[in-house]
Amino acid sequence: MKQSAAVPPDLDGAGLRFGLVAARFNASVTERLVDGARRALEIHGVANSDVTQLWVPGAFEVPVVLERLARSGRVDGLVAIACIVRGETPHFDIVAQACAAGCEAVARRHGVPVGLGVLTTDDWQQAEARAGGIHGNKGEDAALAALETALVLREL
Repeated sequence: MKQSAAVPPDLDGAGLRFGLVAARFNASVTERLVDGARRALEIHGVANSDVTQLWVPGAFEVPVVLERLARSGRVDGLVAIACIVRGETPHFDIVAQACAAGCEAVARRHGVPVGLGVLTTDDWQQAEARAGGIHGNKGEDAALAALETALVLREL
């Protein structure tokens, strides 16, 4: 039976192991994203003991820790959490690009899905709206993307 792209499958993550790497920078937002990611995994059967959660200073440091987790062979999926708010200098663009490219490289190099819960917003209000506000919780969305992709890879 062909599955509709618009309707997500029933996600059962029992027995799957995840790494969750979060940036401490802008912690009032990233902590809410982490809570959403953990909640989403738990709701879909991933045991808390099967989630390795690690904190790093900022978004730039997220990919190197994802790399180590992926290389360990101890995870079926990864979730990257950070919040980068545009400032007055090009630093925003450099960090956002490096973080996203690093996350993508880890996924392709190791065949381990990386849910990208890295907010890149123009202002603080946009960040809060995506960390449990009117636009939902993007940490939750990232965890669900990693879980669904891990289940697809399991079937291949």
